[in-house]
Parts: sequence; C-alpha cells; structure tokens
Amino acid sequence: MAVTQTGNKSFMKIILVGAAGTIGQNIAKALSNKKEVEIIKVGRTTGDFKIDMESPESIENFFKIVGSFDALISAAGEVAFSPLDKLSEKDWSKSLNSKLMGQIRLVQLGIPYIKDKGSFTLVSGVLADEPIAAGTPASVVNKALEGFVMSASRELPRGVRLNLVSPNLLTESVADYEGYFPGFATTPGSAVAQSFIKSVYGVQTGAVFRI
Repeated sequence: MAVTQTGNKSFMKIILVGAAGTIGQNIAKALSNKKEVEIIKVGRTTGDFKIDMESPESIENFFKIVGSFDALISAAGEVAFSPLDKLSEKDWSKSLNSKLMGQIRLVQLGIPYIKDKGSFTLVSGVLADEPIAAGTPASVVNKALEGFVMSASRELPRGVRLNLVSPNLLTESVADYEGYFPGFATTPGSAVAQSFIKSVYGVQTGAVFRI
C-alpha cells in the first residue's frame, strides 16, 4: 500500500471518481472512517474536480493538475438501457465510451501519476453474469471490464494493482430501476463500499469482487 509522507505523518491520497453517485457516497463515507486519508472527489458536474469520462483530454488534464496519488477508485460511467431492437448507435457509443473506455482511460492515463504499489479499483455490475431485458449494453460493458482487469493487471508496472468491484442491484437504487431487475436480491451501498475498501487496502490484483 503506497503512502505519502507529510511531516511525521503518512496519509493516502485517494481519487474517487463518481463521488456524488450512490456507490460513490457510500465509498466516501467508508473512507472517512480511515485515518490519514485525503479524498479527492471527482464527478461530471460536481466535486473537487470535474471530468468528462468520454474525453481523454479531460482526464489527462485532471491528472496533470492533481499530480501523484496513491489510489484511484472509479464508481462512474453510464450505460444505456433499451431493448436490443431499439438501441441506437448513439446508445452504444455512449455506453462503450463512458463506462468502458472512460474507466480504461483512468487506468492508462493514470499510470504515470500513480505511486509505486498504488491501486486502481473500477466498477462493473451484476449484469456481467445475469442478463436482463434491455440490459445488453450493460452486460457487454461489464464483461469487457472484467477482461480488461484480468489482462491489464498483469502488465502494470512498479507493483501497481488493479481490481474490479461487481455489485448487485443496490438496495437504495431499486426505485430507480423498477421493473428492470425482477426477482434480484439487493445489496446495501454500505456493503458494496467495503469491497472497494478491500481493494484499496488489500493485496489482491486482477480480482473481481462480486457483492
């Protein structure tokens, strides 16, 4: 676990992308219980910094400003929900360019800035394993993220780790997705957040934490 020294204290500088979302808020709360942690909250429209996940330039400029860091957590990215025969090129482009390529960019462009033995933690979701009607883009993106983490974790330099959290339907989000997930069990956001904590403070790499 990488740390930054300041005076006689050591602290972790953690970037949290998607901090304003349901998962992000729970992660921020869990991290706030840790000692000597600096959380940099990032979002599309709110946060300490704003970035566009679909823009490599936006992400690169962010890293140049923030500089070195110990860990990056992503709880961000959008996907379209629509029946297969209704999905447009715009729907596919948004899904692939935001949640998939957006998170891949965070890793690739973040490599020069992350400290030795730091960690990246990305987010996918249960639809990688359990498809639903109108959820094909989410299934495709989530499964692709698993492939990226499996392979890229073996190529990262300087002992940097890369993991993925694949949460079930959040208890807090049931109303937002009413009708999409019939019969699915739900998981509280606080429990999902603990998998991100495990990734940041643990030793695993190339792992998919299913919760």
